[in-house]
Formats: sequence, structure tokens, C-alpha cells
Amino acid sequence: MSAVRSLVLVSGDPQSLARGASDVFSALQAEIKRLGLQDEISLLMTGDLGRHDALPLVIVYPEATIYGPVKPENVPWLVEEHLYKGRIVPELQASAAELTGQIAWLTARQGTLPAEQRVVLRRAGLIDPEDIEEYIAHDGYEALGKAVTQMSPQEVIEEIVQSGLRGRGGAGFPTGIKWRFVAQVDNYPRYIICNADESEPGTFKDRLILEGDPHSIIEAMTIAAYAVGAQEGYIYVRGEYTLAQQRLQTAIEQAQALGFLGDNIFGRDFRFNIHIHTGAGAYICGEETALIESLEGKRGEPRPRPPYPTTHGLWGKPTVVNNVETLANVPAIILHGANWYRQMGTKNSPGTKVYTMLGNVNVTGLIEVPMGITLREVIAIYAKGMKNGATFKLAQTGGSSGSIIPASLQDTPMDFDSYSRAGVSLGSGALLICDENTCVVDLARVLLRFFACESCGKCTPCRVGGQRARQILTNIAEGVGSLSDLDDLETISTHLYNLSNCGLGQTAGVPIRDILRHFRAEVEAHIRLKVCPTGVCAMSGRRVKVR
Repeated sequence: MSAVRSLVLVSGDPQSLARGASDVFSALQAEIKRLGLQDEISLLMTGDLGRHDALPLVIVYPEATIYGPVKPENVPWLVEEHLYKGRIVPELQASAAELTGQIAWLTARQGTLPAEQRVVLRRAGLIDPEDIEEYIAHDGYEALGKAVTQMSPQEVIEEIVQSGLRGRGGAGFPTGIKWRFVAQVDNYPRYIICNADESEPGTFKDRLILEGDPHSIIEAMTIAAYAVGAQEGYIYVRGEYTLAQQRLQTAIEQAQALGFLGDNIFGRDFRFNIHIHTGAGAYICGEETALIESLEGKRGEPRPRPPYPTTHGLWGKPTVVNNVETLANVPAIILHGANWYRQMGTKNSPGTKVYTMLGNVNVTGLIEVPMGITLREVIAIYAKGMKNGATFKLAQTGGSSGSIIPASLQDTPMDFDSYSRAGVSLGSGALLICDENTCVVDLARVLLRFFACESCGKCTPCRVGGQRARQILTNIAEGVGSLSDLDDLETISTHLYNLSNCGLGQTAGVPIRDILRHFRAEVEAHIRLKVCPTGVCAMSGRRVKVR
């Protein structure tokens, strides 16, 4: 790209497109051409830029001025005033606050962006995701070139091991150790799978990475393939992510055209190809063995483990399964080194974590911050506090399969080990933040309904236990529960964890465990006093049977 005096970005996420972003982009093209500015201004359609209340957004650099929502009829005024005459148009700005920092595309987080250390999202929103030259201009494929031409496969694996990168899908298993397991198995062929079946409610971090920086996943998978000796890879994408699928396909075709995929990559005896597989919307297929079953054309049901995918994965062969966020860290680690990566985060949980903030807070959206930040800091700094000055009551981490975090744990460092010692889990990265008006019984009942609906039905503890727990919670919410129900709930929660075949059933009992551990008095109030302290549950006084 030749030097230009202004860079104009138009938000191109699904919500923006639904609100006319394509028309705004076309209008900008036409107006820039009409005024003869096409050689001076670079116009790009990019990914999710935040501020979902002001879509579509238009950002003009180097001023980092954010306009939104912009309509096609606003474009002539915007172009003439800002791009032609150099005068910012306050009437069209998404916020009147002054922006600071080079990455200033989330207006509602004024003053907090310098605290974010972006590794995974460093390009998202700043490049055209459908232009491989944009990616290359921002260090794209340099890590792959370094790995293939300057490092042995074993050295690549050891670099990832030394970085301490742990799986960002929720389990936190060391990524380098997983790669090493696959590389040591004397069995071919070997496979690389990117788990892009982001099905946790309230989680959309992987979608933003796929839509905003698809080449980073292509590069990471190719590095992993070189390290473990794989020649084929699959990206299992959630069916609803149509834009992500389109951009991934475009990225694959562009990478093939320039020799980053296919045969003789970087002139070496190394070949690798990537295929896209679209899921059908089953939550259970986020579990890696159920995902593999689905890839093989079977019903998406988890496999018994052991054996694990590292030795018996896709078609019974050694397979690396990493989720999107985990893979997005890999190119930066190879390019800058393990020691650089360890400067962020904590000793046992290095690096950054991407979170989606939802719920009763003033600012919702996506952030990337160092591992070890506290929930209190996230709420105060990035979420700009609780909405309407309400009191923080709890947060649910990681979607439905995460833990319910009480206010007493909001100063616990958010990393894998600290949360494990506190008896909770970090999960995949969603943060549902709730105030004092949230009823824990109602929350648990909604979560159990989700698990009951999404259970594949393969194992009895999950199939029957989830339904029974939901029925008990419904009766408690209706004011016809008994104290003995609490003993039954604890038993069901324990059996779900110990006897279920996969992570879905094992985590289905977590909401029960957490509300009884941290909010037992509120649950008992529904039983003893026949009242819901928050006024959410309608005490009908009739026993119900959940079907």
C-alpha cells in the first residue's frame, strides 16, 4: 500500500452490515472518488470495532476520530468536512470525549486502552481482513517463515512449551505439551484441528478474531503442522458464523496463492492444507471428541477418554485440537520469543486473556488484558462500573459451563491456578456481571434448562440428572421446594461431575454447587419463607413438573 494521509475504517461485523455498513462503504468510495481523494485516502471495511450502540462505525486515522452511527446520507458531509477540509464533524461523532492512544476504537473505554496488552487482537479492527497484503504489512507470516526456515520442529514445540501458553478454551492445558505428545506418537498421518465452534452463550471473542484477523489462525495452524508433522488441518466453524466462514475461505485461498499453504512452503519440503467444516449448531460439538466425531460424519457425541485425541483423534490418528484464541497467540510467540510472552500475565498463566463483558455494567464488549487481572479491576476500569450505581452481586465466567463468582472473590487474580485454588474456574472468557437484582435460583434454573436442552443424551447422569435438577430448581422458584431438595441437588451435582461422560455433564452441576456454596441463604429463603429476596421468582405455590 502506498503512503496515504488518511486511513478510513468502516465496521464490517454482522450487526454493522445488517444496519447498512455496505451502503456507507459504497457511499464513501463514491464521494472520495468524486473529490479526487482516492490517491490520498485508504478506505477499508474491517471487523468488529466495538460500540454496538452506534453501528455502523466509521473511524478516521490518524486523528482516531470515531463517527457513528453513520448513514449513507451523512457521508457527503463527513467526507467534505473531515477528509477534504480537515475539520472534525462533532455532530456525527460516536462520543464527544477526547481519544488517546493509537488503538482508540472503543470510545466507551476512554483512558483504559493503554492498559490493554494486545496480542490476540493486535490487528483486529486495524486491517482489512480480506486483504493478505494488509496482514503481511503487519508482520503477517513472518513467524511462519522463521519457524520453517530457522527452527527445527522440536525447537518450535519447545518455544511454545517455554512460553507457558495454556489452552484458552477453558481447560487451561499447556499447549506446547499437547503438541509434544502428538509429535512423539509414531503414527501417521497427523492432523491439526482449530475448534471454532464457539457455542458458549454470551461468548463472541473467537468470532471477532476469525472475522477481524483470519490469517492469524491460518498462520498458527501451519506453524503447528510444521511442529508436529501434520499435512492436513480442519477449522470447525460454528454454523451461524457465516461472515467468519467467508473470510476464512478467502484467507485460505489467498495464502495458497502466495505459497503459505500447499506444497513446498517457504521452499522447504513441507506441505499443509486447511479445510473448513461448518457445524450444525450443537453445543456439545464444542467438546473436542464430539467435534471429531462430527468431522468424521457421525453424530456429535463425546468419546470415552482415554484414549485422548493426541494419540487417537481424527480417524484414529494423532490430532492437535486447539481453540481459536489459543492459536492466535502462536505467531506472536514464535516471532518474539517465549521470554517476551512471559513478561505478560502471571508466572503459571502467562500472556493475555480475551474477555467478553456482558450484563449490568455501563460498558459491554470485548477486552484483552493480562492474565491475573481481578474482576474488580475489569468492572471498575473496563466496564466503567455497575449500571445505575447498582451493587455487584456475582459474575458468571466462561458461559454456561463456567463458575458463579461471588463478590467475596472479586479480588482473586483471574488466572487458571488462582481460580482453581478458590474452587472456581475461569472458563472460556465470558463475563456475565450481575447486580443485586439477580436471583441465583432463577439464574441456576436457566442454566440447567440450557444444559438439559443441549445434552446429547449419551450418558444417564447428564441426561437424567440435568432434567431432575432443573425440576427441583423450578419447584424451589415456585415456592414449593423443601430443604431436602438441597441435599438432592448436592447429590446430583456431585454425580454429574463424577459420572458424566464429558465436560458438558461435568460442568452442568457447577451452578448448583456454586449457589449452594456462596448463596445458600438466598436459596433457603425461597423454601423457608416462600419469598424470592430479589422479587424475580413468581411464588405461585403450585408444584410443577418440568418436561
